[in-house]
Amino acid sequence: MRAVRIVVVINQKGGVGKTTTVANLGAAIASGGCDVCLLDMDPQSHLTLHVGLEPGASDASMYDVMTAEASIASTAVAVAPHLWTVPSVIDLAAAEVELVSTVGREQILRDRLRSQALPFQYVLIDCPPSLGLLTLNALAAADDVLIPLQPHFLALQGLGKLLETVSLVRRRINPGLKVCGVVLCMYETGTRLASEVAADIRSFFGAAQNTATPWSAAHIFQAVVRRNVKLAECPSHGKTIFDYEPASHGAEDYRALAEEFLAHVPAQSPPEAAEPDPAQDPASPEGAG
Repeated sequence: MRAVRIVVVINQKGGVGKTTTVANLGAAIASGGCDVCLLDMDPQSHLTLHVGLEPGASDASMYDVMTAEASIASTAVAVAPHLWTVPSVIDLAAAEVELVSTVGREQILRDRLRSQALPFQYVLIDCPPSLGLLTLNALAAADDVLIPLQPHFLALQGLGKLLETVSLVRRRINPGLKVCGVVLCMYETGTRLASEVAADIRSFFGAAQNTATPWSAAHIFQAVVRRNVKLAECPSHGKTIFDYEPASHGAEDYRALAEEFLAHVPAQSPPEAAEPDPAQDPASPEGAG
């Protein structure tokens, strides 16, 4: 049995805080000692840039994982203590075309993740803002779906289509897939609109409890990510919010989110045979050079 918990962070609407959540939630979890790997499945490489990596600078990337049978463990780059990233490149955009005639193309990522014991407790996957083959691969490989939502009415319009896709993947490809939760991002505290939309979201998911849907046990996180200029600035510096401005509201919110996330999406302990290589861990003396 795999010890790693695989969580796909998804929303087909762009600009809702998806990549920001993968980078900073992953960093917050790693800061507590969990081994976390971030997968950048977006050809725009925003997650790669966010953690300080240059697209194309590494020997291998998610493109090689998807098209050349490169393993996750060998492709992951250490970016902080207990935190690794498999970077993306623009070539990943061509993967959907290249894989169109490949048998089982929707399950390539799942096969890579299961091909060897992974030295991580969590894998967080950042997807492109679409429901194409790359996103489908992430859903087919994941245990859980985490949905970042901006509390605007327009941001809710695509939620039904997203949940429909999750339900379809669960029926046909990945019967264990479930929505673990929804996190409200870019939250404007004190505004009537934000509180109304948040109430609508809680009502919708509350009505789904004890049903057969993949989101019947979805947790609406009490920890919200407030709109914060420091969160918008840190990707351009190639840093997570904890390295860029650790005293900011953004850092405070992601620490609270990580604590709540760990309580509701607990990790299993990795098998002893799959301990991370100290030479690849910047937290170790061997990897510090």
